[in-house]
Amino acid sequence: MATVELTDETFEKTVTDNDIVLVDFWASWCGPCRQFAPIFEQSSQEHPDVVHGKLDTEAQQRIAAAAGITAIPTLMAFREGIMVFNQAGALPAPALQQVVEAVKGLDMDEVRKTLAEHENGHAEAGGQPQA
Repeated sequence: MATVELTDETFEKTVTDNDIVLVDFWASWCGPCRQFAPIFEQSSQEHPDVVHGKLDTEAQQRIAAAAGITAIPTLMAFREGIMVFNQAGALPAPALQQVVEAVKGLDMDEVRKTLAEHENGHAEAGGQPQA
C-alpha cells in the first residue's frame, strides 16, 4: 500500500478507523524529511496492514499545531486510535522497522489500563528527576 496524504479533514478519521497508523509530519523545504520519505514509502510497501500517512505541516497547520509538532520530520504511531509513539528526526530503515514491529506487538489492553491509571492519577511518577 502506498502512503496516503493526510489533511486536517482526514487525519482524525484515518487514525480512528484503522488499527495501526504511522504519520510522517513533514514539509517540502525540510532536507531530513526528503531523506526519510523513501524509507517511509518502502515501509508502506513492506507493511500493507499498516496505514502510512504523510501530513504536510505547511499545508495542514491546524493538525500539526494540535499534535504539538515542533520539529520535523516527526513520526507518530497510533494503535486503535491511541498515540503509542512520537519521535522527531528521520529514522533509518532498521529503526522504522523496529517501531512498526513494536507497535504491532503492543498489548492494547495493557496500554489502555496504563492510560486509565494515568488519567485517574493513580500512576506513580516514576523515572528520575530531570537535572
